[in-house]
Order: sequence, then C-alpha cells, then structure tokens
Amino acid sequence: MKFEPFLRGRISIAQPETGHRAGTDAILLAATVSSGFSGLVVDAGAGVGGAGLALAARVPDARVNLVEIDPATVEFARANSAHNGLETRLSVVEADLLAPHAERSLNGLTREDAACVITNPPFLSEGEARPSSDEDRRRAHLMPTGGLERWMKAIHALLAPRGTFVMITRPERLQEIIVACDGRFGFLTLLPIHPHEGDPAIRLLIRGTKGSKAPLSILPGLVLHGPDGRFTPFVEKLHAGEASLNLV
Repeated sequence: MKFEPFLRGRISIAQPETGHRAGTDAILLAATVSSGFSGLVVDAGAGVGGAGLALAARVPDARVNLVEIDPATVEFARANSAHNGLETRLSVVEADLLAPHAERSLNGLTREDAACVITNPPFLSEGEARPSSDEDRRRAHLMPTGGLERWMKAIHALLAPRGTFVMITRPERLQEIIVACDGRFGFLTLLPIHPHEGDPAIRLLIRGTKGSKAPLSILPGLVLHGPDGRFTPFVEKLHAGEASLNLV
C-alpha cells in the first residue's frame, strides 16, 4: 500500500488506485466535530476511513468506529488506522448498514451509544444514472431503492438519545433526506457548500438531533474557492485540521 499525506500531512492514508477516493468531502465532514468533543463517533459508510481518521487526528478525546461494507476497503481502513497509530481510539467494523436489525445487532450497530454519527452515503439512486463499471465506485455511489430510509433508520439506531448526525450529500437528495428524518431527527441545520461565490451549491452538510422537535434552519453557505481558484484561507485551515465547522 502507498500512503499519501492527508489533512495537510497530519495523517497519511492509502487508497485504492481506482474507485471512490477520500478528499474534500471527508475533510468537511470531519471538521463538523469540534476539537473539544469527547465521546464515541461512528463514521457510517467510512470507505478507507478518511473522515474518521481526520476526525481522530483533530479531536484527541474522540473514540471513532469506522463502519464499512466492502472487505477490501475495510483492509485499507485498518491499515490506515495502524499506520497512523490510532488503534487505541479507532476501530473498524465490516458490516452492512442496510442489513436487517438482527444482523446489525450482531455487529454492534444497534447499541444507541454513539454521541455523533458522521456519514457520506451513496448519493445516486438506482435508475438515476448509468452505474460505473468499477464495482467499488458503484457501491460507494449507488444507493438501492429505498436505501436512504433504511440508512437513516440505521443511523438512528446507532445514536444515543439526543445524539447528532452529520451528513454530506448532494442538494438533490435534500427532500428525500428530510422525509427520512421525519419522526427520527429534528433541529435540522443545513450548510450549503459552493465551489465559488455566486455558484449553486454542489454539496450540503446536514446536521440533525435524535428525538428533537426543533425546526429546520439554513446557515450562510460556505464558499470553497476564491477568485484565484485556490481554496479560501478558511477552507485551507479546514484541510489542515486547524479549524472546525459549527453547524449549530
């Protein structure tokens, strides 16, 4: 495995040469947990562990569980944890978040003990687009019909009462996500992510609280790039693990 710098060199991760690769989405997701947080965080659908590893590197009192379905990707996640010396605070679970309750229970995914779940679920639904010929990329990007409802149900089962989830997704998924949150999560907060000033949002960060009845709110958007095409100074700090995103 070839390990390459991530989080501006604070950690290094290995990734498959093809398929889904951790990048800015993982950095933004990890940045939603403050450096002073203490407790268990589950990275649901963790891939090679980019978001969970970045979070663990930034937040010294966090314990992190990476949950991933693909066996080959799980091996990358375990290697990344060991390479960065995070085994005492980070564990990797090979499991299917969309499995029935009994199967998830066997893997410890229904314990309601996580203070926070971070997640980057597959953002395409079956039938929306031509699936990739790469099996790993297809699994990472394609949600089965009705899968988002089951994904949110699984997240709900992982969280302790009043625990929070944070998801990064595409804007076109918003209505489906709000429906899936109904009766499970409230106090939804949306942060639009824009590539440049004046551009439409390309991503949404969504935070919700288990059992809350508080209304939805929308924060001012985050712009990634300045006029010169480079990351803004604040986004550079996020990529270096030197800043966090407050979604409250």
